[in-house]
Amino acid sequence: MNDSYSELLVKKKQTAKDLIIKFLLIGLIAATAFLGLIGVIFAWIATLILGVAAYFILPNLDLEYEYVYVNGELDIDKIMAKSKRKRLKSFDLAKLEIMAPVNSHRMDYQNHNTNLKVLDYSSGEKDHKIYAMIIPDEKDVYKVLIEPDRELLENIKKSCPRKVFED
Repeated sequence: MNDSYSELLVKKKQTAKDLIIKFLLIGLIAATAFLGLIGVIFAWIATLILGVAAYFILPNLDLEYEYVYVNGELDIDKIMAKSKRKRLKSFDLAKLEIMAPVNSHRMDYQNHNTNLKVLDYSSGEKDHKIYAMIIPDEKDVYKVLIEPDRELLENIKKSCPRKVFED
């Protein structure tokens, strides 16, 4: 058997917006809890509502993406707060049109194509080498942004040698 397999975990960089949301939410919970302690009855209700909102919002601010490549299939999962996992998308790389670095001249046409749906599964770090995959699905054509390591890139290149570029 000649199976190709690789997996990679990429941590998404927290943006300033994420940090502001996190501190604002925690600050509001603390403030309403304090108001509840000094006797404001409705503050406990607000604290409870904010606590439930924090339960659903805060894990989405600590994200990691896991790329799993197995024999021509690329699965991308989202891991929230290192505890919950959700499958985002699965791609059949036999349908891959092109894969190249985002700033490559080979991606000039695709970078200006407004009909593509962009799916960003990269860390968001400016100094990392981000690749774009142009791949159709049942209804849409996607521009998928990922950060493959050498092993993942080589496995994808083996399955689609004329469609993957590293320049």
